[in-house]
Amino acid sequence: MRLLIVEEDAGSRQSLAHLLGDSGYAVETEGDAERALARATAEQFDLILCGVKLPGTDGLSFLRRLRAEGVTGAVIMTSAPTSEDVALAAMREGAYDYLLTPFKNDDVIMTLRKAEERERLRREVDTLRSSLGIGAVGDLVVCQSRAMRDLVELASRVARHSTCVLITGESGTGKEVIARAIHRLSPRSDRNFTAINCAAIPERLLESELFGHCKGAFSGATADQAGLFELVDGGTLLLDEIADLSPALQAKLLKVLEDGEVRRLGGRAARKTDVRVLAATGKSMEQAVERNEFRSDLYYRLNVVRLHIPPLRERPEDIPELLTHFARQAAQRLGRPVSITPAALAALTHHGWPGNVRELRNAVERAAVLGSGGTLDSKDFALASGGSAQTAGSGGALDLRTQVEAVEREAIQRALQASNGNRRQAASLLGISLRTLFYKLRRLPVH
Repeated sequence: MRLLIVEEDAGSRQSLAHLLGDSGYAVETEGDAERALARATAEQFDLILCGVKLPGTDGLSFLRRLRAEGVTGAVIMTSAPTSEDVALAAMREGAYDYLLTPFKNDDVIMTLRKAEERERLRREVDTLRSSLGIGAVGDLVVCQSRAMRDLVELASRVARHSTCVLITGESGTGKEVIARAIHRLSPRSDRNFTAINCAAIPERLLESELFGHCKGAFSGATADQAGLFELVDGGTLLLDEIADLSPALQAKLLKVLEDGEVRRLGGRAARKTDVRVLAATGKSMEQAVERNEFRSDLYYRLNVVRLHIPPLRERPEDIPELLTHFARQAAQRLGRPVSITPAALAALTHHGWPGNVRELRNAVERAAVLGSGGTLDSKDFALASGGSAQTAGSGGALDLRTQVEAVEREAIQRALQASNGNRRQAASLLGISLRTLFYKLRRLPVH
């Protein structure tokens, strides 16, 4: 295995190099932290042995910069007894172990052998995750198309790193699903995954949700409260609808991403945070940057890897698989069999699905709940004024908005009938919030 020794003292550096070279390691040495960081970023080192004290910096800061650059090798700190607290802090931030000087040669070899075994196991896990690919997230990402399979394969490759990922695509294409898949395939899979919609929460409340607040920071702040960047520490945070983030919060988010520290609203103390940030949007980020609505520096920080999800109409080969998947889910929830006839399957496959996968899922849910039996036919799906994708082209209005409104109106009518006018139950049947139902009732009067 390749080993990089980063040590200020030339004598210690050389003695360690001889010891570990004789033990079978391919050893490289550096006495300067900046040069060591450049090499660790450009080359592949399995193990990194570095001192707590380095020229111009310290081992803890060096470790943070290594992780920020995506360096994955196991880091072992060497420390004098007086600096043991710093070494322990480094372990809390991801160092594998530490050695107190003066140390015995056998202790050094034993610690490195254990770290070597850990690295071997980590690589096996990474290889397994990569080989599993779509199989490991098959219950999340249901697809047959080449475009989606390529997307999942790319997601599995980027998942093993802590790199920021920007997920784009129309509303309803499954951006959060891809984000969850990345989290599941990542080394953070045993920690929290949290998604927050930046467009659905007022600016001040969103600031508190993300960064936390101190008691007295604003009216109603009666106690200190941690934000998501603290609560999700070690896990993954999805910032959905990132293009709608206000300029003030854009600046604060950029600061957190660059420094790895978060300050609560109304507070001064900085708290370290280790959160994998994924961002999603259905808008053009490039246009937002051109219109000065979104900071270019934050955009480039988030857009390290881009995953674009094509709309469902561009991958109709995924529709049969999705229909089967959603019918199976509906059957489990309802406690009875749910299937789709071949005629209905053909009509659904040729439907445009302007609402993408979300619309498809809700259509199956509504049909399963409101349909006359467990076998769903074309008449059970309110796709257009005549009930199928083809009917709209046989004399009815071709305007998309008119067709969508007709579908929504009919679905709301059926849900209200099934719930005996109970709007809360009707909203639940439709898979929407009560507030959304009230909005639609005002916009689309139902008789």
